[in-house]
Amino acid sequence: MKNVKRQTTNDLLLNMSVTLNSLHPAKGSTHKKKRVGRGPGSGLGKTAGRGEKGQKSRSGYSAKIGFEGGQMPLHRRLPKRGFTNIFKKRWLEVSLRAIDEHFQANEEVTPEVLHERGIIKKAHYDVVVLGTGDLGKPLKISAHRFTKSAREKIEKAGGAVIEL
Repeated sequence: MKNVKRQTTNDLLLNMSVTLNSLHPAKGSTHKKKRVGRGPGSGLGKTAGRGEKGQKSRSGYSAKIGFEGGQMPLHRRLPKRGFTNIFKKRWLEVSLRAIDEHFQANEEVTPEVLHERGIIKKAHYDVVVLGTGDLGKPLKISAHRFTKSAREKIEKAGGAVIEL
C-alpha cells in the first residue's frame, strides 16, 4: 500500500477559505419562526398563544416598565435613601509618572498645559498631584492640591510646588 498522507482537520481548515458565500450558522443553531394564528393544527391557532380576554390579549398592548398589574410597583414600595450633594468637590488626579513622561526639565506645569497635552480631560476641575512614580527632573508644578509624597519628590528633584 502506498504512503498516503492523511489530512488532519487543521489541514482541512487551512485549505478552506472563508468567504461571504461560505459562511453559514452551525447546524441546529437556527429555528424557523413561530407562525401563530394559522389554524388549529399548528397548536397556536385561534387565540395565537395569548389566552382568552384581558388587556394582554388585545392588539396594541405594550407593558409599561415597572407595571405590576395595579399592585404598588417595587420602585415605589422601597424607601428613598440619601441625596446627591450638588456641591461635591471633583478632583482630577495626575501622577508624577505622567508629568515626568510629558514634560522636559525646567518646564512650567499648569492645569491648562496638562489639558492641552491630553493628560487631563477637562481643565475646569481642580487638579491633585499624586506621588505615584518618580520625578527625575526639576519642574515648576502648579496645582490645587499635592499629596505629601508628591510634594517631597518634586522638591527632592529640585522643582517648585505652587498651590493654586
